[in-house]
Parts: sequence; structure tokens; C-alpha cells
Amino acid sequence: MKIIPAIDIIDGKCVRLSKGDYDTQKIYNENPLEVAKEFESFGIQYLHLVDLDGAKSKYIVNQKVLETIAKETSLEIDFGGGLKTLEDIEIAFNSGAKQITIGSIAVQDPDFCFDLIEKYGSDKIILGADCENRKIKTSGWLEQSQLDVIDFILKYKNKGIKNVICTDISKDGMLQGASDELYREIVEKTAVQLTASGGISCIEDLEQMKNIGCFATIIGKAIYEGRISLQQLQNFIENA
Repeated sequence: MKIIPAIDIIDGKCVRLSKGDYDTQKIYNENPLEVAKEFESFGIQYLHLVDLDGAKSKYIVNQKVLETIAKETSLEIDFGGGLKTLEDIEIAFNSGAKQITIGSIAVQDPDFCFDLIEKYGSDKIILGADCENRKIKTSGWLEQSQLDVIDFILKYKNKGIKNVICTDISKDGMLQGASDELYREIVEKTAVQLTASGGISCIEDLEQMKNIGCFATIIGKAIYEGRISLQQLQNFIENA
């Protein structure tokens, strides 16, 4: 199972939110590159980079952060937040993203997203299936849809999507454990390569995600709050 630390960006700074609430933002480092380099120094190979300004404003904002991290590290970056147009997606790839995550636009304009999968291939496009009470939320989690998360994933799987990031918003940033039952259901019913996100608080949570059959797990606040050390993550990766 892949271990993917997260860097969320607001105003060019590394922050974390609780349950996606922008009013709860806490700045952990004003230099995201510094954070990324530290991840890399402990054997981390992947990075989940989220443009929270972009998610809220609905267009890419923090591409310079992406570009800098991509140039200065060898981390494989998946980038999301505010990617709504072909132009913004091209900017993300040209700035160094290995993959991009489509979330809000996947709800609002499925045909556009089906074309993206066709154009770039399923290895480069990740479906972001962020939900609360099983219903997909969009636009930086500020807007509620009526789409069931399983139905949403299956719709895109039928169009070629292989990789899905699912965040249970009610768990995100709360450090109270992940949504084991939801992720198990997704793995069993959809057979996609699932990246679990939200609520990871300790190494045991990672073991549980691995046992469920998750392809990868994203870790954010647990690292920044010192619940999981980078040394522990390195040991987990080496022993996986």
C-alpha cells in the first residue's frame, strides 16, 4: 500500500482544516517546499498536493507551489483543487503534476471528464469522491450533491477510471480514525484502486487500511500534529 502525505495550500502556505471548514485553518509551515523535502528525506515517494484556494475559487491558484516542489524534489505529485478547465489542467501537468484529481467538475460536467480520461488516460486522472453521509460534496466541500458515493464511483469506473481518492469529510482532520466500513464497501463493490483519506491518526489505522485492501492512504494532520512520525512512516513503507 502506498503512503501519500498531503500538503494543503492556502495563500502559498501549508495548512490543515478540520472537516473541510476553511474557518478552522491552521498554518503548519509557510514554506511547503521545506515540508516536501522533509517527506522525501524519509523515503516518501508520493505527495498529495491540494490547492484549497483553487477549490474555493474554482480555478487553479497555487500552481507556483506545485512547480517549485516538482522541480526541487523527485516526489510523484497528484494535484487537485479548482481544476475545471482544460487550460487549468494543462497548467497543472506542465507545472509538474504526475496525476490530477477531478472532483467538483466530475459532478458538474461528466462529459468533459469522460473526454479527459480519453485524452490523458486513466493513469493520469484520479477521481475525487469526497463525501459526507455517503453524498458527494463539491467546491471545496462547500456544496452538497445528492450523488451516492458508490454510484458515483461506478459511473466513472465504467468510463475507464481506475484510481479513486475518497475522503470521508466527517472524519477529515479529526484524528479519530478512518471510515473503515465505507472504504471496505468501496473496495468490495467497485474494485477500483482506492486511496483512503481522512481521519488517519496512528500507524494502526494504516494497517487497517492495508488490511481492507486500499491501494494507498493519504495522511495529513496526523503527521503535522506529531501523531505519526516520518520515521514511523519510513519503517511502515520499508516493511510493507
